Amino acid sequence: MSAPHPSSSSGSRSPALQSLNSLIFLSRWLQAPLYLGLIVAQAVYVYHFMVELWHLVLKTTSIQETEIMLVVLGLIDVVMIANLLVMVIVGGYETFVSRLHLENHPDQPEWLSHVNAGVLKVKLAMALIGISSIHLLKSFINAEKLTDKVMMWQVIIHMTFVISALLLAYIDRLVTPPKGGH
Repeated sequence: MSAPHPSSSSGSRSPALQSLNSLIFLSRWLQAPLYLGLIVAQAVYVYHFMVELWHLVLKTTSIQETEIMLVVLGLIDVVMIANLLVMVIVGGYETFVSRLHLENHPDQPEWLSHVNAGVLKVKLAMALIGISSIHLLKSFINAEKLTDKVMMWQVIIHMTFVISALLLAYIDRLVTPPKGGH
């Protein structure tokens, strides 16, 4: 028979070790200001979105279709970045700092009920691919203003995001196989 593990019973831990453990566990709260900072960054994106939308509305009668597409793609890009921020803020806080206790809230995001660090990484990678796709589409629309070398590097960077996301998803699948044997 082996002796019980020192951490299996709080009575067997020294006060110094208990204090260290408590301090380490409490250190997760140092991330809370980071998430608050991301909320401020999201507010900046909302302001930027509204300014760009207002400029689009003001130019409605004098703007070319290509310019409309570029502005709308820019707006979509801002929305996708805002979605990425929400995933990081809500998912990261829930995963690494404290539970939000939204189980019965009617607006709880569906993905939040099964988020963990691996799922969050894959979702973030997919969001980055979406953002990269928008940038690539904007580049293709403006292709005459860019060199072949710039376009090539943008495609290479985009494909790097795609391959990275696929590898992250594959690794997550290996580490945590799906429930039910599927």
